[in-house]
Amino acid sequence: MTIFLQSLDYQLWHIIVNGPRIPTRTIEGVVSLKPENEFNDNDFILQLNSKVKHVLFCAIGPKVTYEGTNQVKESKISMLVHEYELFLMHDNECISDMFTHFTTIVNSLKNLGKSYSNLEL
Repeated sequence: MTIFLQSLDYQLWHIIVNGPRIPTRTIEGVVSLKPENEFNDNDFILQLNSKVKHVLFCAIGPKVTYEGTNQVKESKISMLVHEYELFLMHDNECISDMFTHFTTIVNSLKNLGKSYSNLEL
């Protein structure tokens, strides 16, 4: 991941290691956040903060699910099973949206350890 981020922009890895960059100004010895209307070209480095978030979200992907405690996990499974069992196509939903919605429910259940056979699906 380090090399990938550095290959995109070396400063991206620097932001991950040191935290996001936030433009500040100093007036009479007091440091405060700089208002956006006072940003200069160097302050638009903030875009790199967003690039870091984007790369990390894409790298993590939808398969990573925070499970929490067993009680939280069981609660999530129960909620998703309920959605699965009562699943139906909404009036304003096209077939591809319905399929995406169904697939999201099934994948979420699978990530939490609950899966269905193809016959059941």
